[in-house]
Amino acid sequence: MSFVSPLFLWYFMPAVLVAVLVLPRSWRNGIVAVGSLIFYATGAGAFTLLLLACMVVNYAAGPALEPDPWSPRLQSRRRTLLICVIAFDLSILLVWKYAGFATEQIAWFAQLFGGDFPIAELALPIGISFFTFHHISYVVDIYRGERAALRNPVAFGTYISMFPQLAAGPIVRYHEIADQLPQHRSHRLDDIAAGFPRFALGLCKKAVIADSLAPLVDACFSTPSDDMTFAIAWLGAIAYTLQLYFDFSGYSDMAIGLGRMLGFRLPENFARPYSSVTVTEFWRRWHMSLSRWFRDYVYIPLGGNRGGAAKTYRNLWIVFLLTGFWHGAAWTYVVWGVYHGVLLVVERATGRDRTPHTPGARVGRRVLTLVLVIVGWVFFRAPDLGYAFTMIGNMLLPDFTGLTEVVGAAFTNQRLVLLLLALVVFFLPASPVTGPLLESARTKPAAALRVTVMTVGALYAAILVATGTFSPFLYYQF
Repeated sequence: MSFVSPLFLWYFMPAVLVAVLVLPRSWRNGIVAVGSLIFYATGAGAFTLLLLACMVVNYAAGPALEPDPWSPRLQSRRRTLLICVIAFDLSILLVWKYAGFATEQIAWFAQLFGGDFPIAELALPIGISFFTFHHISYVVDIYRGERAALRNPVAFGTYISMFPQLAAGPIVRYHEIADQLPQHRSHRLDDIAAGFPRFALGLCKKAVIADSLAPLVDACFSTPSDDMTFAIAWLGAIAYTLQLYFDFSGYSDMAIGLGRMLGFRLPENFARPYSSVTVTEFWRRWHMSLSRWFRDYVYIPLGGNRGGAAKTYRNLWIVFLLTGFWHGAAWTYVVWGVYHGVLLVVERATGRDRTPHTPGARVGRRVLTLVLVIVGWVFFRAPDLGYAFTMIGNMLLPDFTGLTEVVGAAFTNQRLVLLLLALVVFFLPASPVTGPLLESARTKPAAALRVTVMTVGALYAAILVATGTFSPFLYYQF
């Protein structure tokens, strides 16, 4: 079930919100947990059993991971248990997400010597990368003593399976939401009033802009390598840069808005990333919940920026190698992660990870950062590395051959207008960010924007959904 499907918008979401609103507040977690499992089962089917199995293991381990200052000898047992639980969580992820990729590499190597090796073909469970990271956050935060384990299985099920963030984030670290799980919510109507405009904003981003650009992006990235031109390469790269942002930030807005309507404050995930002046700043603004997760559970445990420059660069490179691999089992994602890791290391090594002081320098660095990010998205979207390098090569070699017939047919006047409107995000200041502004600001411009989004924008987006002109969120595949 997708947030932009008629089933969700017309039936599931209203039913859950009405139940949470009219039934006793002590029922909230139960309603959310049961509704979330139904939501997941409609799309994942039998994989719901895999999710439940992972939940049982992590829930059962939680209390035994809590620090006990009176029994320091238990420290080694706690550490062993933590390692075992994390190994279990990662093994589930590795098998279901990366077994096919691993066996493809073995088969390729075997062919070099005239051998043969079977390739595993496993369906990818929806949201497995996200609920795996939630489970790891849960057990690590308990082990560190940052929060106590949940004794109530319903509260635990609510945290892990909460449908606003289950399929594609934001990645909610356990210590961020632990204090919200007790059911003491008292301002239910206020939460709905604050959350709905945020949800409507995300719906507009997804249905009106991202889905409208999708056919143009598909046409550009399906152009045969021999027919690729300078214009098609740049048009495809820029259109995908915008499609991905409006699709994923739209999902995040919808998830945060839904969470707020249910009484939860989910963490922000985007803060105008294309307004960044450095690649370092870009990663403080793009998929912020993923960056925070890797910082807390990988970068800092590796040593962070302690131990000298060489170790810092090593840690950055490891984190972004893993970031790329987390996104998908393909060399294109690995190269994309390494590419960003190299850019961050170069910025830090040359002192260019800080914002320049002069306006001219800031504009120049902002343009350079945007170009580097756009080039990186080619690796992210391309079907394979060969195609990615072909497309980037054409981006570097101007020609005057224009668009092919297929791309020209996809580049309609309507999509041209939407592309030009979407390009505005390249020129916006870094703040204020629209989502939080809609949710909490009390100024007249913010109120006018809320009314516009909830009426004109949401109505038009709903019409597009009703006519079937919507597609799955891009991050569902991760």
